Amino acid sequence: MTKLSVNINKIATIRNARGGNTPDLLKMAQDAERFGAQGITVHPRPDERHIRYRDVYELKPLLKTEFNIEGNPKIDKFVDLVMEVKPEQVTLVPDGDSQLTSDHGWDTIANKTYLSEMIARFREAGIRTSIFVDANPAMVEGAKATGTDRIELYTEEYARLYGSNKETAITPFVEAATLANRLGLGVNAGHDLSLENLAYFKQRVPGLLEVSIGHALISDALYYGLENTIQLYLRQLAQ
Repeated sequence: MTKLSVNINKIATIRNARGGNTPDLLKMAQDAERFGAQGITVHPRPDERHIRYRDVYELKPLLKTEFNIEGNPKIDKFVDLVMEVKPEQVTLVPDGDSQLTSDHGWDTIANKTYLSEMIARFREAGIRTSIFVDANPAMVEGAKATGTDRIELYTEEYARLYGSNKETAITPFVEAATLANRLGLGVNAGHDLSLENLAYFKQRVPGLLEVSIGHALISDALYYGLENTIQLYLRQLAQ
């Protein structure tokens, strides 16, 4: 069964728009778990425009499922946060300081030495590691060489092409996941996965362990409610 990790960044964005504590991020994370989410994902950025570093510390003792923290390990504050909180998983993403959203994976070959050092540090602390990569066999092989436990396939290209040609859209992801499985890497995925394209992705991509979904899921919850929306996504993963 592929796990659903709900990215709660957008809930924090709404809260931060007015100050105060509405909506209550901590309660909504707990509710997401209660409604069936098998993990919670956050991606704190240096400007704290959505998830604040304080949120991460406050979430850790409340969560009963898997906690996944995403971010750029080249930011010292992020590394310190992960080492102190010790989530079940850290996902390394090559975001710039002011980047709006993730838009590419790591060049795991050019950054092999650096990534290897960071992954060794996180793994020594008992934290599972995942590297955000494009669906490129060379980058998957490069990820294996760093010692990471998993990769997270960056799925924006799949989502963009899905409406016009599903087979063209999915092919590189099937190939990348097949290679990862052969190399002994776990496979996660995320970015622009939705109710429209999730079931097909899960059906075709072998060994898919976890998807992290935020923007589409929280947007759908405005129409369907959070509990119903999480159940709808879980049904897509069960197909």
